[in-house]
Amino acid sequence: MYGILLYDGVEPIDVGAAFGVLSIAKRVIPTLAFTGVAARAGAVTCANGLRVIADHGFYDCPPLDLLVVTGGPGWTRVVQDEATLRFVRGPHRRLASLCTGAMILEAAGVLDGRAATTKVAVFEGETPPLDLLGPAVDRRHAVLVEDDGIVTSGGITLGIDAMFHLLARDHGAIAAAEVARVMEYDRALAANRAALGHGEGG
Repeated sequence: MYGILLYDGVEPIDVGAAFGVLSIAKRVIPTLAFTGVAARAGAVTCANGLRVIADHGFYDCPPLDLLVVTGGPGWTRVVQDEATLRFVRGPHRRLASLCTGAMILEAAGVLDGRAATTKVAVFEGETPPLDLLGPAVDRRHAVLVEDDGIVTSGGITLGIDAMFHLLARDHGAIAAAEVARVMEYDRALAANRAALGHGEGG
């Protein structure tokens, strides 16, 4: 079971990257299971007002094989929410983040001593989130980085690439490639890896 972390201020494109890729993938991998998780089950308000529904709260969440921590401007509040950070540190088999979801992983302490990446491109006057990762993290400018089983991805649309990486890792490269083909994303996936590289941990 993949869990997708949702919270007020999450970026809709991160939600779409996670659920969109998994929705198509389930047609290729029928056993694939995924669910949305938030502090409480029910409506979550994304950045700019879109509302989505979390199937589970932290206390009724089924066991997860993987928790995918999404990004968005709401991360600045979430990193101060101990209930969320405790859930992130919980007994999940593996962790991944999309975009600024890495900031939440860092706040939970799970990136200490590990290589990671996050969003780089910002509007004028903003600080790249990658520069905000603390000294305990080995910062990498990459499409994605996997270190000791924890996957972090670069900004926004690169979360789609991270979802394909997770599918390939967990269900095989052939299945992931077929999903990319059906989504007509195979060329973009190859171009992103060629342009920015696929990071590895230490």
